[in-house]
This record gives sequence, structure tokens and C-alpha cells, in this order.
Amino acid sequence: MNWYYYSQSGKNGPYSETEMLHLLEDRTIDRNTFVVNDQLKDWIPLHDSTLARHAADRAKTNQAAQNSGGWVDNTTERINAMIGEKGPVDLNLRNLFSAVFQHHTRDEAEQIFMRGTSLTTPKEHELSAKWPKPWLFSRLFLLFCTIYLMLYLCYALFDTESAVSGLILIGSFAVPIVLVVFFFETNVPGNISILRVGEMFLYGGVASIIVTLILYDFVPVNVSPYGIDPFTALMIGIIEETGKLIIVIWFIKRMNTKFILNGLLIGAVIGAGFAAFESAGYVLSTLDRFTLYQLARSDDFLYVILLRAWESIGTHAIWTGIAGAAIVKIKQARPFQSKLLFHAPFIKLFAVPVILHALWDMSLPVMDNVLIKPAALIVVGWLFVFVLIHSGLRQIMAIQSSPHQGDSSKAAM
Repeated sequence: MNWYYYSQSGKNGPYSETEMLHLLEDRTIDRNTFVVNDQLKDWIPLHDSTLARHAADRAKTNQAAQNSGGWVDNTTERINAMIGEKGPVDLNLRNLFSAVFQHHTRDEAEQIFMRGTSLTTPKEHELSAKWPKPWLFSRLFLLFCTIYLMLYLCYALFDTESAVSGLILIGSFAVPIVLVVFFFETNVPGNISILRVGEMFLYGGVASIIVTLILYDFVPVNVSPYGIDPFTALMIGIIEETGKLIIVIWFIKRMNTKFILNGLLIGAVIGAGFAAFESAGYVLSTLDRFTLYQLARSDDFLYVILLRAWESIGTHAIWTGIAGAAIVKIKQARPFQSKLLFHAPFIKLFAVPVILHALWDMSLPVMDNVLIKPAALIVVGWLFVFVLIHSGLRQIMAIQSSPHQGDSSKAAM
């Protein structure tokens, strides 16, 4: 059922019931706002509509979840408050990933990759504030797994040296590219093309590594062979996240985007590029006195590839995505100015990837396990991502509700 509300700018909508409840929570509308839906003949105050009852039920449900101590609900609501939003987060992962388990055609996949061109970018009033349902990333993941398995069979059964470089390439780039496609699918404004994404992944990924290495020259970090102490880990987090942030800002300024979901995509793509090239470097870092083939004969070869692949799920792409979203959330539709970096809301949100990065590198006796610590940090990182997606969807609703709405959806292409 479609809902509409009346404001000084006239009739606004259509909105789903969930979107109307979000507008009520954001105080874009209130209980005295006149509303109508497809079944009503006349406009009525919101407090006389079914929305009022559903809003009350929703408030009771949220309060009950808080009282019951549901850690996901409590954590996401705290994160939401931290980034400057109000109210609970409708985090329905089953719904978000529901399209993964449905049948899709090749035409549907091709249509996804056609997004972001001058002919396919939607107008702002055409955007949907509903949660996206990405699925293509899962098919790409299965494709990469199949290719990796085929290369492994070439290496294991036929003892061919030529498969080693392929294993390194696919193993290092598979997960970062899958993450890129996931964030491309969740970019609801649909105003960044796959060509631009590829440019950011390659140019941005390498450029961020170069900037990071330059920063390391200015601020040398000495890593002890006995582990990384908290101060050193924090310095590594600050240097690497700053190096990537510089490139993210360059792309955001160049594309002049105002959508939080754009910032999330730009940051995630550059972080994924950084992660892919870094992972390949880690695999090859022991090639001092060995050839590729000799390295492949050791157990470390496949172990490092698989370890870096699964860790990529929640490291650089996620961390830099958070930073990119933080920049756009502070910038909004204004031109970027360096003074925005000193605003408290940005510093607070940028501290998240820095701290996650530092904790990832830090030696923690209690959680220093190859699975436990990374898994915990990956979950925390993704919770921030989901809350920022929620914030991006609310931003779209707010833009559509604004009486001064403009159409800048094509500015980011």
C-alpha cells in the first residue's frame, strides 16, 4: 500500500508504511501531519490513521528488544546514535540477502552492470528508500571459487608451475572484487558506473598504497618480531587509513557526490583495491630465495592465500567504506573543504576504522586467535556498514521529502 503526506511543498510520496514510520521517527512528519493512502478517499491526520497504531506497536517492540538485551538491536541503535541518527535500525539480514537464494537470469545481471550511465541513472524522485537486495555478488563468488578450484587441480594433479600465479591472482582478488560488486549493488542512487568502479579499484587501490608508503617514510614504524604493541598498531591504523582516505577524498571531490551510499561505495572500492594488491604482496613477500614453484611446494602458500581471502571480508574494504561514508555524511551537498575533517562527527566516525585496524594488528593475548579475533572485528565492522546503509536510505527519503529537492543524481558519474 502506498502512503502520501501533505506538507508546505504539496503532496509527497509514494512511501511504504515502513518509510512513513521512519519519517515519523525522524520528525520529518508528526502525528498532526495529514496523510492518505490508496484506500482512503480523503486526507486525515496521521494520529487518526493506522500509522499511529503501527507506530505505537513499533515503539513497544523496540522498547521490548532493548529491555530483553538483544545485542544486535542494542548495538546497531548505539551505532546509529553515534553517527548522528535517531531511532532503531531495521536490520533484517534475511530480507537483505533474500534475493541470493532466488533464480536470476543473465539479463538481470547485465542490467545491474548497466547502472550509472547517463542513460540509466535514475532521477532523485525515482529512487527507492527500501533496503536493496543484492545477489550478483554471490554468483561472482561462486565463479571465483570454481576458477580457484580448477587452478588448484591443475597445480595438484598435473604439477604445473603455471597454475601458481593464477592461484595467487584469484586468491588475492576474488573476495575484494566480490565486495566491490556487493557495494555496487547496494548503491541505491545507481549513479556510479561499473567503468568508474573499475577505475577506482585499480587506480585508487594502487594510489592509496603509494600514499601510504609515503606516509610510512615520514612516520617510520618499527614492528617487533615478538608482536605488535598497542602504540605501534595504532600508528599503523592511523597511517594506512589516512593514506586510503586521501584517495577517497580525491574521488569524492572529483565526482561531487552528496549521497552517503556513494561515499560507502567509493571507500569500499578503494579499500578493496588496496586489500587485493596487499594480499598478493603478502603471498609473494617470502620470495627472497625461492621461485614461485618452490614457494608453492610449502604449506604456507595456500594457507596465506586462504587466510588473507577470508580476512578480506571485513578489513580494508569495510574500513575505508566507513571512512568514505563519513566524509559524505559530513559534506552532504556542499563542496568538500578540508576543514570538514576537523568536525567532531567525522573524527568520531573515522576513529572507527582506525581502531578496528589497530585491534586487528595488535597482539591481544585474550583474543589472539586466527579465527576468534578476526571474526569479532568483522562482525563489528559490518554492523557499522549496515547502519550506514540504513542512514543512506533515510537520507534519500529526506531528500525526496525536501521542498527544495534538486536532481544531482548524475553528478557522481
